[in-house]
Amino acid sequence: MSEIDLQIPSAFDPFAEANAEDSSAGSKEYVHIRIQQRNGRKSLTTVQGLKKEFSYNKILKDLKKEFCCNGTVVQDPELGQVIQLQGDQRKNVSTFLVQAGIVKKERIKIHGF
Repeated sequence: MSEIDLQIPSAFDPFAEANAEDSSAGSKEYVHIRIQQRNGRKSLTTVQGLKKEFSYNKILKDLKKEFCCNGTVVQDPELGQVIQLQGDQRKNVSTFLVQAGIVKKERIKIHGF
């Protein structure tokens, strides 16, 4: 009977490491650049996750001037402030944010097709 007791595994949590990594992953704040499809060929690029210390309106003004597109800053209850730009500007926005020194390249996640 002692052999059976030895074969029973102890309490092991396979997700313990993942939960520990998630707590540190929350400190790594990513900037998410997404595309949303609108009507037909029309699309919308959204940028979220920028630090609150930056002036979103100044960043938006520079983005609009650089890429010749319209845009706005939207206040979302869950996500905070989100920059919206007309068209597919994902690559342009990511290079702009890196060149301006706002975000490091490792902190940018580009989503979409």
